[in-house]
Amino acid sequence: MAPRIILYTGKGGVGKTSVAAATARRCAAAGLRTVVLSTDPAHSLSDSLESPLGAEPTAVSPNLFGQEVQAQEEMERHWEGVQEWLGDLLTQRGMDAISAEELTVPPGMDELFSLLWIKRHHQEAAFDCVIVDCAPTGETLRLLSFPDVVTWWLEKVLPSQRRLAPFARTLFDMPMPGDAVFEDVERLARNLVAMNGILRDRSRTSIRLVMNPERMVVKEAMRTFTYLNLYGYLTDAVVVNRVLSESAGQGYFADWRRTQQEHMDLVRSAFAPLPILEAPFFEREVAGPEMLDRLAAEVFDARDAAGVLHQELGQELVTSNGHATLRVPLPFADRGEIDLKKIGLEVIVRVGATKRTIILPPAMSTYATSGAKFEDGALRITFQKAADAQRSD
Repeated sequence: MAPRIILYTGKGGVGKTSVAAATARRCAAAGLRTVVLSTDPAHSLSDSLESPLGAEPTAVSPNLFGQEVQAQEEMERHWEGVQEWLGDLLTQRGMDAISAEELTVPPGMDELFSLLWIKRHHQEAAFDCVIVDCAPTGETLRLLSFPDVVTWWLEKVLPSQRRLAPFARTLFDMPMPGDAVFEDVERLARNLVAMNGILRDRSRTSIRLVMNPERMVVKEAMRTFTYLNLYGYLTDAVVVNRVLSESAGQGYFADWRRTQQEHMDLVRSAFAPLPILEAPFFEREVAGPEMLDRLAAEVFDARDAAGVLHQELGQELVTSNGHATLRVPLPFADRGEIDLKKIGLEVIVRVGATKRTIILPPAMSTYATSGAKFEDGALRITFQKAADAQRSD
């Protein structure tokens, strides 16, 4: 049976690693065979669990395994052939070997390779739960949007590049990629597309946003929530960490608590109806089994930590009698920053500087966009069959 997959992300320093580790301990205590893995290059999971971890799942306690994915090893596994070809190309053009090696890995690819462990755990089904401590939100969003780009490249660009490569080799005095390189790239691309399908399976996979009750952090979480919906990922809960209790918010901390409560009001109104899970500002550092279990008890109370805590209505397409409606939830988006374009079967939705390409089914090749409306935090795009659209003119 495929595992339950939970990804934790948030602004750097909000405590997402602690929350991920606490969730993993809670799931393991419930009898679920659980692995918690860190894809953040700045690994701190072993410090949080107070247990040494390796690049492969390492036993921590009954039912619990931890893993700190080593990006360099993953790059060598998935990118070695491409890296060698790019290195040869750059050194032939006069670049020294060390600089060439640095430039053969595009920014963010190391973290992307780390995320492929999610696909591997899903396929092997050795665990009931896979808990992922992701990189901070900016990097996570960039990585989660990457498979959409890969899908487009795989369908539109790779076939023509592969056909042209033999001719280019005869025309240009430079090493051109051989079949082995194309096969490596295509295999990686298909793995990323498969991983994307796993991450968008709302019955098994969800993302939880971790934040502190601070205005800048909450605002970033709101933007993240918008973009996660744009990319079609399910967010099933929000975790607000380090909330000052009434007893702790006395004297010097009185103003801090008052400000936190104002931000908590914003969180509750902005993210409703998502479950808002709270954790207090503990009297000491949250690390090790005892403190992680206390954190889990505060966050989840009687809830099932491994459950899908909210089944948000996500992107959906409804067709009927020559008409179709595509609904894309965009909570917190501003009407003025939304742009829409349809090219063939591709619907391109842009929110500010971020865009998403949604591929329509082939049956809608004869449909034209007939309108769009943004209301109640969702973009509704309507389509008509071309013949129907002409009759209505």
